[in-house]
Amino acid sequence: MDLLVHVQWMARYNQGLNTQVYDCAAQLAPIALGRDRGAFFGSILGTLNHLVVADVVWLKRFAAHPVNFAALEPVRSMAQPAALNQMVETDFGALRSRREMLDRAIIDWVEGLTAAHLDLLLDYRNMKGVPAQRQLGALLCHLFNHQTHHRGQVTTLLSQVGLDVGVTDLLNILPQVG
Repeated sequence: MDLLVHVQWMARYNQGLNTQVYDCAAQLAPIALGRDRGAFFGSILGTLNHLVVADVVWLKRFAAHPVNFAALEPVRSMAQPAALNQMVETDFGALRSRREMLDRAIIDWVEGLTAAHLDLLLDYRNMKGVPAQRQLGALLCHLFNHQTHHRGQVTTLLSQVGLDVGVTDLLNILPQVG
């Protein structure tokens, strides 16, 4: 399997799992969503906000690449988050709408990429202003891995309050061969 196929699968997996997580979390009252549960970003709502913040940060970096990826146009006008723990939305419905927009932009973008795009270098600065340069394909792997990491935390927090997100395995979207 080549990297392009991998990131395209991951974009669809990412969208599907985000939908599952948000569907499950929607069963909770706002106070329960915002309750500090001792996670990296405190609450379920805080962790979901972190994922949106991190995606906006990375997508804005990708959008600034000289190739000027047209599919990332919706992200260019979004405000740059100031911190990784920023609460960009305190209303769950508004956060979900933003998540859906970001997932659609990610899918549209990766579906339009070529293998050559994944070898491009991206110059960027981290949140502390430190310059870095990495291959686009590797950064996309990071983007999806980061989502999986923190989404796993949210599924644990949901499980602790008696809610089941359902099957989260990537295996469910991989094509059967033979």
